[in-house]
Amino acid sequence: MSDLQPTPVLDRIGGPSDLRELSEAELRELAEEIRQFLVSSVSHTGGHLGPNLGVVELTLALHRTFDSPRDRILWDTGHQAYVHKLLTRPREGFARLRKLGGMSGYPNRGESEHDLIENSHASTGLSYAAGMAEARQRRGADGQVVVVVGDGALTGGMAYEALNNIGHRKTPVTIVLNDNGRSYAPTIGGLAQHLAQRLTVLNPGYHRTKNWVDRMLRHVPGGDKAVAAGRRIKESLKELIAPRTFFEYLGIKYSGPIDGHNLADIERTLAQAKRLGGPVVVHVITTKGRGYGPAEEDEIDHLHGVSAFDLKTAKPLSHKTTYTDVFGEALLEEAQREPRLCAITAAMGTSAGLGPFAAAFPDRFFDVGIAEQHAVTFSAGLAMEGMLPVVCIYSTFLQRALDQVMMDVCLHNLPVTFVLDRAGITGEDGPSHHGIFDLTFLRAMPNLTLAAPGSPQELRDLLHTAVSRTGGGPFAIRFPKGSAGVDERRATRVLPVGEWEVLRQGTAFLLLATGKMVATALEVAANLDREGWPATVVDCRYIKPLDPRLESWARRHRLVVTLEDNVATGGFGSAVSEMLSPLGIPVTVLAVPDTFLPHGTQAELLRELRLDTEGVTARLQTVLHVSEPVEEREPLTQPGI
Repeated sequence: MSDLQPTPVLDRIGGPSDLRELSEAELRELAEEIRQFLVSSVSHTGGHLGPNLGVVELTLALHRTFDSPRDRILWDTGHQAYVHKLLTRPREGFARLRKLGGMSGYPNRGESEHDLIENSHASTGLSYAAGMAEARQRRGADGQVVVVVGDGALTGGMAYEALNNIGHRKTPVTIVLNDNGRSYAPTIGGLAQHLAQRLTVLNPGYHRTKNWVDRMLRHVPGGDKAVAAGRRIKESLKELIAPRTFFEYLGIKYSGPIDGHNLADIERTLAQAKRLGGPVVVHVITTKGRGYGPAEEDEIDHLHGVSAFDLKTAKPLSHKTTYTDVFGEALLEEAQREPRLCAITAAMGTSAGLGPFAAAFPDRFFDVGIAEQHAVTFSAGLAMEGMLPVVCIYSTFLQRALDQVMMDVCLHNLPVTFVLDRAGITGEDGPSHHGIFDLTFLRAMPNLTLAAPGSPQELRDLLHTAVSRTGGGPFAIRFPKGSAGVDERRATRVLPVGEWEVLRQGTAFLLLATGKMVATALEVAANLDREGWPATVVDCRYIKPLDPRLESWARRHRLVVTLEDNVATGGFGSAVSEMLSPLGIPVTVLAVPDTFLPHGTQAELLRELRLDTEGVTARLQTVLHVSEPVEEREPLTQPGI
């Protein structure tokens, strides 16, 4: 009797083509091995767990039916692509998932020829697919285009624009609708309800009747006439038992819904869709978090995105109070004081810290789905009728609604508060999630006040200021991802708009910092003070407008330095330079370069950019040693000093 253990099926997979050699039993074993691998791996690295546990069979079926990369397989929501990545490159890369220099948590064109879309913003995949299919038709390229779209992504307006165009042009795209009833949270909207009705009521009766008609036609004499009549009968029955879907009204064929965990059914349906030659939707029902008990039982988001966790309990290995936590508590307090306050989010309620608010004030909480443009203009309508909307959107996602911010809110000078979570360098999610552009695009908005807290208490104060002001226009507050650090809590206060705070007095140079970089500025100043370069450090909590005392402060120092975690182009340093350069006062701008940043921890990326304490200290040492000797100057003054 041999003691040898059978070789895991996963060890035999060197690429997608190997899947076609497996038996049905081996495929079931492979699906289980993949789930075990993902849970174990992500428990160490963190990442998107629940979405990937739900698409194991679907991904296997896609790669068995289509020949990637000849056939283009696109993932609209890239965080669902872990199984795809596991099948298309060495799995050892998962040991450094989302780490600097390691494997990206999203499809990455530099990692594999099987990866096509690096943008992980939902609702865009259909447009990519339509363009690719049209181009391939024109150049006579072999292969097909298939795109996996989540039901949550169909709450985004861009998806409807693409569907309309695909149906009109009959673009040959296979659209796999991965329907798990959720985006980050449960999917909302009319289309979601329509799909749910088809799943629970319409589909079984239609398919039973359709199959009966098929069998009947085989025994009816009359050849083509009988077949044609049969088709008309089936269409009539379909309208009676299963009314036409939304997609069919757009001119796109529809098949489903089917069990997204029945590999044979998925493959059979995909093969049929592949032969059609025109646009078709394959509606697949999956379960987010499938196969891992804690994920299936998690009612909030089925362990959508996790940090490193304990395998048995799924509890995080560590938890620190974050800026998001602080904001959620502060918003709840403001809502208790101000009955006109309401919160709007774009499918990110829990992730944006709005869980407590939604529970306490369900009638004042609006989740509009993955529809940032609608969220902003919806808030404008609320404000026009006397409400005080607080729009909670990640920095990188607000980029999708710039026209609405400018034309619908700022043009009307409405009291809408924008709260931008995950501003600055966010870390492991990579280029599409770094919020390093918001200061640049929001500075261009007339009537808008733009602020960045340097501490948890300052976040509370700025939110209180935004909500309390009378007759004010739009107000934006950006704050970083991650730990809030030391929280010296006190009663909230109104912070006069445009007024900065001097944190440290010095004579050698003026160091102007904003947001999370304020703490770095204080550490840098302490380092340089020991070398005989005493600095004045200012918490520039307002980026727009600037403090009117800036000119007089700058003239008292021979060197002015700005520090921010936004790109240098058009950011905070640019604003200071625009004010001081015409006065003959040069400004040294320390900011993120004009580039997309990779994934990695915040600390690693800041160190690479020389924007951490050591890097900024070294850069300023170089500048200071070639500047003029220190002169005694009168100290700065401000209210309270």
